[in-house]
Amino acid sequence: MVELDPTIPPRDPRLQQAVGTLLRVGVLLAAAVVLTGGIAYLARHGAAVPDYHVFRGQPATLRSLTGIVRSAFALDERGIIQLGLLLLVATPIARVAIAGVAFAFERDRTYVLVALLVLALLLKSLLG
Repeated sequence: MVELDPTIPPRDPRLQQAVGTLLRVGVLLAAAVVLTGGIAYLARHGAAVPDYHVFRGQPATLRSLTGIVRSAFALDERGIIQLGLLLLVATPIARVAIAGVAFAFERDRTYVLVALLVLALLLKSLLG
C-alpha cells in the first residue's frame, strides 16, 4: 500500500511513487557520494594530526557551485564530499519542483503559486 503524501495531488498514485523514489534515490546517492569522498579523504589524510589552535576554513574553490563541481570532477576529496552535501540539499528542492508540476497538471493555481513561492525561497537561500 502506498502512503499518500498530502502535499501531492492524490489522484495519481504513480506521481506519489515517483516522488518517493526521487527522495530515496536522492538521499542514497548523496550518502554514497559523501561516503566515497570521506573514505578517500581518510585514506589520504587520516593519519594527519589536527591542529585545533588555528582555524582553516574551506578554500575559496569549495564555496561556489562551479568550484565544488570542478573539484569533485578533479577527484578532490573535499570537493566530492561537498558535492554529496549539495545533492542532499537538492533532493527536497527537486521534490518541491515536482509538486509544483503536479499541481499544475491538476490545474490548482493556488498550490502552484505556493509551490513556486517555496521553490523560489529555497533557491534564493541556497544561491544567495
